[in-house]
Amino acid sequence: MKSRYDVVVVGGGHNGLVAAAYLARAGRSVLVLEQLGHVGGAAVSEAVFPGVDVRLSKYSYLVSLLPDQIVTDLGLSVRLADRSFASYTPFARDGRDLGLLVERPDGSATRASFAEVTGSDVEYGSWHEFYGRIAVLAEDLAPTLLEPLMGIADLTSRLRDPSVLAELRDLPLGELVGRWFKDDVVGGVVLTDGLVGTFADVHADDGRASACFLYHLIGNGAGQWRVPIGGMGAVTASMAAAARRFGAELEVDATAGHVAFDASGGEVGWVDGSGVEHITGASVVVSGVAPSVLAQLRGGLGAVARPVGAQVKVNMVLRRLPRFRSGIDPAVALAGTMHVAESASELDAAYAAAAAGLLPDPLPFEVYCHSLADPSILGPAEREAGYHTLTLFAMQTPVGLFDGDNDARRAEAARLAVEGLDAVLAEPLSECLARDADGQLCLQAATPVDLENLIGMTGGNIFHGDLSWPYAGEESQVGRWGVETDEPRLVHANAGGALRGGGVSGIGGHNAAMAVLSMQPVSSAPPRRPV
Repeated sequence: MKSRYDVVVVGGGHNGLVAAAYLARAGRSVLVLEQLGHVGGAAVSEAVFPGVDVRLSKYSYLVSLLPDQIVTDLGLSVRLADRSFASYTPFARDGRDLGLLVERPDGSATRASFAEVTGSDVEYGSWHEFYGRIAVLAEDLAPTLLEPLMGIADLTSRLRDPSVLAELRDLPLGELVGRWFKDDVVGGVVLTDGLVGTFADVHADDGRASACFLYHLIGNGAGQWRVPIGGMGAVTASMAAAARRFGAELEVDATAGHVAFDASGGEVGWVDGSGVEHITGASVVVSGVAPSVLAQLRGGLGAVARPVGAQVKVNMVLRRLPRFRSGIDPAVALAGTMHVAESASELDAAYAAAAAGLLPDPLPFEVYCHSLADPSILGPAEREAGYHTLTLFAMQTPVGLFDGDNDARRAEAARLAVEGLDAVLAEPLSECLARDADGQLCLQAATPVDLENLIGMTGGNIFHGDLSWPYAGEESQVGRWGVETDEPRLVHANAGGALRGGGVSGIGGHNAAMAVLSMQPVSSAPPRRPV
């Protein structure tokens, strides 16, 4: 290990790995420091339950925003499976157990389902027109995420229908959706994309829900959420392999203690797994950690408020798929995203409860079954026995609800999640859950506080902060990459510091690398090539 590098990347999450790979490919000497014993951050796979050979995507679990350009540029061996169904929403109305089914692409079953749920074809027609307009915006906007920032006027000039972005910016998401959809369930299904990991009132004009909604529908110009073959850990393992292939050095169990700059450049103080202290110089430092963590490393410079994470994740392993009250085939209901207690009115009630300091009851959440699209995450015995995974993601559960007694609130949230599933199932979930080697049910919950404590995700916020609109908010930002800080030799790679990014996208990492490469060259070494 050298005492000085062209670039030191602090944090080995997916954005840090993408930045390292691009910079090493361009010939920069790069060192990545990761506090945990593995790289990948929240995008990892793990056998969670003792004696059960199932590798769950423990935190992050689906991919939409990762651009094909990054996959191609870095030669990533990432395989993503399309889901044949977009969503299913079971609910009870007028004493009947119903469900709204949306195929991908939607066809006769979708149309029939809308008619059964709403009583006509009106909402189905609105669905097509609304998402058709969103699709055009996604195709136009997605490529700009990997370009220097534009002002809103220049960005708008590239859009075939600028009114869509204008409506998202100018109207509360709840008002916009309400103009298009009158059915409570249909409206709720649309609104959920504005609340993923974001605690927000969809009727507020602060833009938080609308910005979240936008990012969740523009990935790769198509907005499809796909299943990573081999689990989320396979995605970041490929990124790490690319970084190493281009010549970057990756250090795990490497805890950064400070980041500082003087006339000669930057330095990062860190401690390795053996307790040995290191001081490593760098011409440039790339931050792959949350802005609040970076501020601590800089002695308080650039301090920001603790961001608000707003989700509970529940991982499960099933002995078999459960039966549903509506009678739908469970392999269809769970093939896409299943929405529970997420009608528009239920989402409003959940926000009001959480704002009052209570866990929402019923708890709004989404569920999907990774193993239906990718049985490779199951061990041979589990696959033979018919096991499946179940991933549950609850909304409107802000970190403040868990600060007082995280253990008690985690248990309460898990109970509400099970009750929510039982309400739409024809049998108790407990009868379908597998048991681990200790005889315990294979169900594990994680709160925003758990994410903060276990993987350093401040506030448990999966975006490291509120998502920003994908254009320059100030004239001074035009032509820049949206990753800059008050220190010219320090750039953000994570979604909270970078103006664009979110989810497992690599966009922040790409843009951080482009910002560094636009600086005065710091190395005369020839570009490294894959070996």
